[in-house]
Amino acid sequence: MTVSGLLSNLQYRGEAVGLRQTYHVFEGSHHFVVLSFSRTKADSGNFNIVEAEALKYVRAKFAGEMGLTAKELHNRCRRPQYVKTPLEALNILYILVALDQAQLDHRFEARELHFNIKP
Repeated sequence: MTVSGLLSNLQYRGEAVGLRQTYHVFEGSHHFVVLSFSRTKADSGNFNIVEAEALKYVRAKFAGEMGLTAKELHNRCRRPQYVKTPLEALNILYILVALDQAQLDHRFEARELHFNIKP
């Protein structure tokens, strides 16, 4: 994947509000880009790339799940090529929120974020 291929024709799909940050989601031809701005450094931030196939797999396998954390998603995923780390699982969950296919579950007081994936 080239940089020009990665960043060309991105379309803004929405945002997901986490505990401390807002994550902006862009969709490319075969991938999503999750972007967040730094709270401490002006004009800085981070981005993560998630393959569209990974999102499709998680959406199909975990539809209807309630109170799902990124760690649980990573541990229960049977296709490690799609969800390699808990951070990648968290980015997938943020994308689902931005696409209105999941929402944060505020019933839990734990430090970890919990998500409800729509059926």
